[in-house]
Amino acid sequence: MFFLTTLLFSYFQMSQQNQQTTSNGKGMLSNPRLIPVQGTLNVEMNQNVTLSCLSDSGSPPVTYTLFKHNQKVSALTKPDLTPALFNLTITSASDVGEYKCKAENNNSSGGKYSRSLNFTLHLNFTTEPVSKPVLSSPTFQARKGQNVTLSCFSENGSLPITYVFFKGKQNISPPVKMEKREAAVIFLFINSSSDFGTYKCKAQNSFQNNTKYSNSFNFTLAEERHPYQPLVISSVLLLLLLAVGFALAIRFFIIPSYKARRFKSTRPSSGLTSAVNAEDSENDVIYTEIDPVTPEEEYINISVIRGENEKAEKRAATVYSKVLIRD
Repeated sequence: MFFLTTLLFSYFQMSQQNQQTTSNGKGMLSNPRLIPVQGTLNVEMNQNVTLSCLSDSGSPPVTYTLFKHNQKVSALTKPDLTPALFNLTITSASDVGEYKCKAENNNSSGGKYSRSLNFTLHLNFTTEPVSKPVLSSPTFQARKGQNVTLSCFSENGSLPITYVFFKGKQNISPPVKMEKREAAVIFLFINSSSDFGTYKCKAQNSFQNNTKYSNSFNFTLAEERHPYQPLVISSVLLLLLLAVGFALAIRFFIIPSYKARRFKSTRPSSGLTSAVNAEDSENDVIYTEIDPVTPEEEYINISVIRGENEKAEKRAATVYSKVLIRD
């Protein structure tokens, strides 16, 4: 009886061992385990991480597929029962979240899935404080009714950086949070002379007790030109040109012409001559008659005849007394 019991017990153990061997030999996969090789689920930006996926039992080869939010990331096929290693780089917040691993071989239908693995992004803001920001504007001079811009930028400091703009001691903008290494920009409208005050900005991040203020910036009032100023300037220039032209005309035309006419009117002649004064018109001519002179005479008669116009029937004549002639 004891022998029969022992025989049955041995047969049962052999059956269990044969069943386990058969199960491993036929490749019945177990659910894979997905673990981070670095041993932590807290990762930082731009960090490289490695995930390990392994089924403890199953007939190789085994194909492992990594999923993130049910989307395929990568797949590896292992010829033996060794873990599949997936290398990742955390470059943005979208790279963290839920990961799963799927294992399958030739004897499995549908494959086996691991438990979910969730990474959390640890933002290390304390590595670098912000540097003193620079406040600037492409416009240094402005006039009333003009739109201008101000930009504030810290060259160094862990992101994100929050900027606030001030005029005097009063803030003129809500906090501007910049996730990238770019300047924060605001738009201003110069409405009155009070808008030409002193402007500043401040920058801060999550570094403890670290707030930096920028340099001061002032807009200067641009000289306002009257709308009629160009017309006035043009008129003055035109008058100057006319004055110069008139002076040149007097110098080179009127004076020489007047001298020529005067010389012609005073030129001595015998007989009937005519002369035109500068103020006389074409129809107002003075004729002079000089009577012939004989050697015996000491006097001559001079007659001046003024013709008003060619159609006049009468002419006014003036006869001067005799002029004494001496050698």
